[in-house]
Amino acid sequence: MKRSVFAKFVIPFIQWYVLMILTAIAVDFFLHRFQLLSLCIYFGYAGTALVVLSFIYSLRKRKIIESGSPKKLLLVHEYFSWIGSVFILVHAGIHFNAILPWLAIVMLLINVASGLVGKFLLKKARETLKEKKVVMIEAGVSQADADKKLFWDAVTVDLMKKWRVVHIPISLLFGILVLLHIITTLIFY
Repeated sequence: MKRSVFAKFVIPFIQWYVLMILTAIAVDFFLHRFQLLSLCIYFGYAGTALVVLSFIYSLRKRKIIESGSPKKLLLVHEYFSWIGSVFILVHAGIHFNAILPWLAIVMLLINVASGLVGKFLLKKARETLKEKKVVMIEAGVSQADADKKLFWDAVTVDLMKKWRVVHIPISLLFGILVLLHIITTLIFY
């Protein structure tokens, strides 16, 4: 039998997430090592711009704009969001002097995690679960036995189906926190 849903989809999700954080740490280390900390503010600008540009996909999906391939725009959304998140993490650095930016970073990390759930897990997990069930039934396993053997995979898929319910409000909250951060920075600095 093929690998479990967890091994096939959850592990790559974790790898991309950890890669994002490690990339941000490596870039931050490089900037500290070569005394280039003044560039961090520009990483915030670039990261924010990439994340904002990534929303072209959402506008296309909701038919607010008519041009562009949804499939290609989804890829742009995924990669711009990921790269923008790395830039924003570099911009944030390790500073404990203000709560608002930290709340925004927490929301960013949660938002990226929920987006990766949609990218890596949900669609492919559903397909894999369905394929496994078909293979079992074709091999002569009864419907009930197949359901019992695939119980934990089915539970995993059911939990992942809730991802948009989390992703959209978190994106909104992240956006609000970023706007508040920008406004307060402009007012107080």
